[in-house]
Amino acid sequence: MAKNTTSANPVPDTAWLARGRHLGPEPERDVRRNLIALKAAGVVDDFLELEPAEAARSTVLHPRDESADPGPSARRVFEARWQPTEGITVRGQLTTYDPGGRRKSDDAVSWTLVAEAERAWDLEWASPATVFWPDTETVLWDHDATGDVWLRAANMLPEDDDELRRHLRDCARDSWFLHVVVHEAMTPDAVGQWTLTRFLPPGLRHRVVEHRASPQQAQIADFAVKREFDVRLPRGGAVVLPVVPGQQGYEAERFTLRSVFLDGSEPVELTSAIKELAALPRPLGPEAEAALTRLRQGWHLLTPDEELVHAQQMVSRYAEALDAMTKSRDLYKDAADAAQAALAEAGGGDAAPAAPLPGGSERPDASPLGGLTKAFGKLWGPGSK
Repeated sequence: MAKNTTSANPVPDTAWLARGRHLGPEPERDVRRNLIALKAAGVVDDFLELEPAEAARSTVLHPRDESADPGPSARRVFEARWQPTEGITVRGQLTTYDPGGRRKSDDAVSWTLVAEAERAWDLEWASPATVFWPDTETVLWDHDATGDVWLRAANMLPEDDDELRRHLRDCARDSWFLHVVVHEAMTPDAVGQWTLTRFLPPGLRHRVVEHRASPQQAQIADFAVKREFDVRLPRGGAVVLPVVPGQQGYEAERFTLRSVFLDGSEPVELTSAIKELAALPRPLGPEAEAALTRLRQGWHLLTPDEELVHAQQMVSRYAEALDAMTKSRDLYKDAADAAQAALAEAGGGDAAPAAPLPGGSERPDASPLGGLTKAFGKLWGPGSK
């Protein structure tokens, strides 16, 4: 069975999460160009590009948290703000990573993308992936981070039986995407080979990975999903896999399709099942939770109103800090005066107050406790009983 990575915190219904790998030479250039074009077209209200070090040390709206730091392997942080519908704002943050520390020309660049709306996410809204990445097949940004599969293609399962089982297990084990397995009853024509995810609404299209089993893989694919996920794959049908084993609200019968026609028509039952699974609660894994925290606590692209609120919050914080410092100074002064009086009384009134050091500063050892200790030393003296 796939590893159960349940979390006490579910993914908020306002959030959109994805991660993958870019296999092209200049991922940041692709993002930059797309954001510039969308801002010029009025699709994006504004965007911002930051160096990771700049993002980590910038002042933000909320108190800093370690999980708001993009990390040492981060390359760039992009932020964008847009309105998918009138009066609703979405904030998105894409971070590119170089896990190896120094990228070679043929290495992939990992990325995470988190977007959050001001209300529950509507699947008819545009995909945040196409806000940051160009919506073209010539830019290879849509490779899954946990397996050798693509988001915008029908991925054929490996021919080797052991590799097939391992492939499905690895793809679904820490994936941020939903996975569906389709069995081809017979080899489809060119139109039937197109991915079925193209029929999904825009807000779900880049959150689903489609796996295809060839006609001769009926038994082994059924055995693999039965062993790893405790579901069945009908011959010529499909199954939408649970996000984790035992997912709350998941019933295998509801997400198993007996027949799927690969003739270019929309598989309505399958797309409905995928949308139903997407609506179920799903666990927010540690990495996804950290990415969501970075979006919320490490946000830099402020509107004028947010900048005003931010400035007011900073003024309030500085005032509180100054007030605390003043109170601390007054308390210390009162304690020092009390200690000086006790010292004078212990010396019978003959002890003169210690002269302050130049500049009005006290000697390093002239603390109230030190004064009392010396006073009692004089009273008892050497040889006293």
